[in-house]
Amino acid sequence: MNGADRVVEPSTISAGEAASAANAETLQGPAPLLRAGVALCVDLDGTLVKSDTLLDTVLVVARQRPVELVHIPGWIAQGRAAFKRHLTKLVALDVESLPYNRPLLEYLREQYGEGREIYLATAADRELAERIAAYLGIFAGVLASDGALNLAGGNKLAAFRAKFGDNFCYIGNARPDVELLAACVSPMVANPDRALLAGMKRSGTVAAARFDDRGPVLRSWLKAIRLHQWAKNALLFVPLLLAHQWHLRTFGGAITAFFSFGMCASATYIINDLLDLEADRRHPRKRRRPFAAGDLSAIAGVVVVGLLMLGALVLALALPHVFNALPGTAVLASPYSFLGWLALYTAVTLSYSLYLKRKLLLDVFVLSGLYTVRIMAGSAATGIPMSPWLAGFGVFFFLSLAFVKRFSELEGLRERGGSVSNGRGYFVSDLEQLRALGTGAMYAAVVVLSIYINNPETNFLYAHPVRLWVVVPVLLLWLSQVWMLASRGEMHDDPVVFAITDKRSLLLGVLMAAVILWAL
Repeated sequence: MNGADRVVEPSTISAGEAASAANAETLQGPAPLLRAGVALCVDLDGTLVKSDTLLDTVLVVARQRPVELVHIPGWIAQGRAAFKRHLTKLVALDVESLPYNRPLLEYLREQYGEGREIYLATAADRELAERIAAYLGIFAGVLASDGALNLAGGNKLAAFRAKFGDNFCYIGNARPDVELLAACVSPMVANPDRALLAGMKRSGTVAAARFDDRGPVLRSWLKAIRLHQWAKNALLFVPLLLAHQWHLRTFGGAITAFFSFGMCASATYIINDLLDLEADRRHPRKRRRPFAAGDLSAIAGVVVVGLLMLGALVLALALPHVFNALPGTAVLASPYSFLGWLALYTAVTLSYSLYLKRKLLLDVFVLSGLYTVRIMAGSAATGIPMSPWLAGFGVFFFLSLAFVKRFSELEGLRERGGSVSNGRGYFVSDLEQLRALGTGAMYAAVVVLSIYINNPETNFLYAHPVRLWVVVPVLLLWLSQVWMLASRGEMHDDPVVFAITDKRSLLLGVLMAAVILWAL
């Protein structure tokens, strides 16, 4: 078939996802999808690239040059085109790792191979648009904002008519594209938003083709908030479980704290993902994260962060009221101390995302400290003092897991042929030192546990404390397994995710719980 006769089937342009019934009808008619000689103009943000390059640039500025953010209001006052020009001059997006719409890009390359003239038409700054066009190598020209004129809506349509007359096709994705799609030949859409579809329906415009490349929204949000990471918040229950104060009131406080911490943690994960967009897009696994992949918008991420933080705050303030409303005799010595621990966790986590994660060794100690903060927050939420034995064990145990995380990342880097961890301050040559520090912390944790079992205080909590010695070899087995797999490059770079998904780890966890109950 030549370019004039080609009809794109829904299964081809939607990367395996069925197109809507209305869209399917437009592809089944006898008329060709795009006649010969028609210039093909493609929008950039949300269309060719699934994300918004303007927001991506702002986030890169926030990561690399945060002090420059104070100038943004002044730049916006100069106009949108000038604002984009300032940002583009400030930082350069990595155009090679942008989340391109794969079925659309495949179609454009086919059209390019058939000799059609393709133009990148965008409201983004010309410098960025030209870098993207040069990288892809399929565009005959670029129409973009120039620092003075913002090429969007009516301005873009005027530019099209001045260059092509009425002989152009346009591919867009958002409501401002309605006018352009109504005026062009064989209008097409890519990942269209609801406002665009509604506007096209009102104007009587029918899409000749639709190019979808995005994951299911609900699944993407569940992935973005890292629901599986809420397993870490089970540490909030540790103080009441080890103190054997299993009462409705203490459990109510711990459960309220669990959900508060979970929402706060999810918010900080989203913030971290937004700030790490470029680094994640270069990573073989992290590039599939929803924001890096362009499946979720940065604006939606910011809104959800606000909602999650608000929910966490409301639950933290409600915790003492929930605690006192439940039956029991336990008392919170400081009703709002949990709120203080939550605030500390938030501040340290954000500091880690913005700065501390790039500081050699300090990042590992901060990571391990965040686990300990969860235990302290659980103590505050239940009114149960934290045992010094638990504190000592937690420091070394979580320090070992933090070293596993860094070790696994470096091991993966070594396997990919790299030598320097991206912005982390570690080198592949540090692998053996990290292994020594991590395994040393592991055995220190086991030593603390052994001393605790032999301590006279244990007799007040357990009827058969000697049975707790069975926990020691089981714990050693699990920790040794973690480090062995990490050394082989078979460990997920987050040991907590490994612990809750690995069948052997879960079995060992059940065994340790059974031994503790046996010792009661």
